[in-house]
Amino acid sequence: MAIGVVMAGATGWVGKALVPAILMQEDMRLVGAVARSTAGHDVGVVAAGNYSITATLMKKFAQMAAQYGPDVEIIDYASARKPDAPSGTALELAETLSEIRRAPTALPTSEVFGHPEARGATMGEGTAVQVHSLRLPSYQLSCEAVFGLPEERLTIRHDAGTSAVPYVAGALLAIRRVREFSGLVRVLDALMDETLSV
Repeated sequence: MAIGVVMAGATGWVGKALVPAILMQEDMRLVGAVARSTAGHDVGVVAAGNYSITATLMKKFAQMAAQYGPDVEIIDYASARKPDAPSGTALELAETLSEIRRAPTALPTSEVFGHPEARGATMGEGTAVQVHSLRLPSYQLSCEAVFGLPEERLTIRHDAGTSAVPYVAGALLAIRRVREFSGLVRVLDALMDETLSV
């Protein structure tokens, strides 16, 4: 039996690539689509986050590193025209790392003089993480977690290309497995946990 899919953001950057990809799948059926540009028309609703498989791996590896290196900052890169800062990927990464890392050794921004805003935005509910968003021509989408320890440094970085293909592959994977979960689950993270534990 085909999986019924309702696509939110169908006219967006990823949506424009994902809708035709869903239509080509034998085990999926597009039953509705939603977009701000079609507000007021009959359409269904689905919520989705970043479904890039490699972005999810970056997050997983950064979580592992945060257990050993509490000093971490996030750098978020995108084109000059990207309107949100930080990206959803960087924000989610900061929130996740703030929940698991120990107290950092870097001075808190409250103790920085001059222009403390140059240290980036402080994000997360636990032990907050500094996030820096660059918006410049020639950049696509990239996000990196930079960990510092005495005399060494680790950078875990995800780079996306110029198309929405990485998000389409992860979304199709999540659609195929979504019926295996109940309640609200970050489906791709759960799938990656399952895969990494094998």
